[in-house]
Amino acid sequence: MARLLISAAHKSSGKTTISLGLCAAFVARGLKVQPFKKGPDYIDPMWLSQASRRDCLNLDPYLMSAQQIQACFTLNSVSSDIAIIEGNKGLYDGLALDGSNSNAALAHLLDLPVVLVLDTRGMTRGIAPLILGYQAFDPALKIAGVILNQLGGSRHESKLRAVIEHYTDVRVLGAVAHDAQLGVLERHLGLMPSSELNDPAALVDSIGEIVGRQVDLDAVLDVASSAKPLPAPAPGVTSPAVVGKKLKIGVASDKAFGFYYPDDLQAIESAEAELVRFDTLQDQRLPDVDGLFIGGGFPEVFMAELSANAPMRDGLPVYAECGGLMYLARSLSWKDQKFDMVGALPADVVMHDRPVGRGYVSLKLTADAPWRSCDGTGSVRGHEFHYSSLENVSPDLKFAYEVARGHGVDGQHDGLVYRNVLASYTHLRSQAGSNWAPAFVAFVRSVIESKKRRESVVQPFHVRVNNQLIATDSEGYLLEVAQWSEDFARVRAQTEGLELSDAHWEVIHFLRDYYAAHQVQAQVRFMIKHFAETWGPERASNHNLHAMFPIGGPQKQGNRLAGLWKTKGEH
Repeated sequence: MARLLISAAHKSSGKTTISLGLCAAFVARGLKVQPFKKGPDYIDPMWLSQASRRDCLNLDPYLMSAQQIQACFTLNSVSSDIAIIEGNKGLYDGLALDGSNSNAALAHLLDLPVVLVLDTRGMTRGIAPLILGYQAFDPALKIAGVILNQLGGSRHESKLRAVIEHYTDVRVLGAVAHDAQLGVLERHLGLMPSSELNDPAALVDSIGEIVGRQVDLDAVLDVASSAKPLPAPAPGVTSPAVVGKKLKIGVASDKAFGFYYPDDLQAIESAEAELVRFDTLQDQRLPDVDGLFIGGGFPEVFMAELSANAPMRDGLPVYAECGGLMYLARSLSWKDQKFDMVGALPADVVMHDRPVGRGYVSLKLTADAPWRSCDGTGSVRGHEFHYSSLENVSPDLKFAYEVARGHGVDGQHDGLVYRNVLASYTHLRSQAGSNWAPAFVAFVRSVIESKKRRESVVQPFHVRVNNQLIATDSEGYLLEVAQWSEDFARVRAQTEGLELSDAHWEVIHFLRDYYAAHQVQAQVRFMIKHFAETWGPERASNHNLHAMFPIGGPQKQGNRLAGLWKTKGEH
């Protein structure tokens, strides 16, 4: 599999321009090019997707395990002629002191030849120790060539080539002159998304022609082809079959919103949901869908148009990230202007001149999270990049997450929970401990089922929790699963004469986690298997579980306390 990593000595060296230029140039030659981007990013992948005519996938050591990175890379590269990975920042930069999440570490993991893009402005003889230092820092890393960027002219190029040839053994694969036509438009938060341009293909094709003329494409392909074959990925885990009709999830896809990971959208589809794209700026009404996913973007740039399109507002279950959160708020203020937004969240958004939250995020789920998209530790990883903050936040709002690293809404919390909406500044990835995509689909399905149950019950019963009446059926099962809380479980247990221990809570949370992940209630044999690993086989026996939940066992009383519905055998 021909493959290579495009990296640099530091950020802003021209990696993105060279990478998308190479993708476009190879596509023009008739090659199938699979692009990847290292780290958390949405805009660079948009441009790389445009240039390659294929979805660009992100490879992120913080949000993905090594096995997930390898599987993502090999599965998506198998049908391509060449895979091009654009790095982020410099070759050896990263969070960890040992470089375990750096571009160099990714190159080792995937056995990638490295091509360095070097910003040569103001450099001549000094380029040699730069290259030699990068080689010596990690001798096991294969720096297979360099592309000289931002050249001042032919004389400058000749000097640099002579120095590199004399002092190093590194190939010069290309020399790209400074050219205003190679600039990709930028604004207040970095590159402008390709979705906002009327004709991004024309710009990409132009960059491809310029880069293709100044880079030895045959030499680059030779470097990429020198990589040894990778082992086939391990087979993935098959999810349990979803019971029920296929749902429709609306995805905001337009100039204002477009920050989505392609494999997250695929994960939603794998959870038996159909994606329905809609335009928040142009469509006069929402499509016929069961729930909404509104990702990040730049709503501040289009806040007048968004405010004017009032018919787009509705009351469906919603998951929103960053820009989507801003859109769902009461109002959005920027540059001395203020516009009304959807109003689904009782809070106002204000833009600032400097970042409020930027970088990787680590979260802990709270009891108020409407679904549990995490591993057994209760931790979720993500990333954030926002210049806005919230003001006039209603005290009725709850939070799905506690922030262990990052900023979120207020430095301590993120994930606003209000009715059937979860909106956070954090961007999640359905990888490495977070299964948010199928969990969100399960939540939407639960809202639909709750509505059906409410409509089918003529005279509901109620239980008082924190001075609020919560509707149940005659046997104490919640009519609306989203209204579950630990306090409900305590009140329900007290009504049934059951004193909850730590073990009871472990079972309750297992039942909820299992349902969020698989969209069906856990059978007793799965409970026994799970708890045998932590409690031991004797405590995790069927007899003990039924003794813990004496009114119908864990499938009846346990599910009731966990806020889940009756199993099929109880209807």
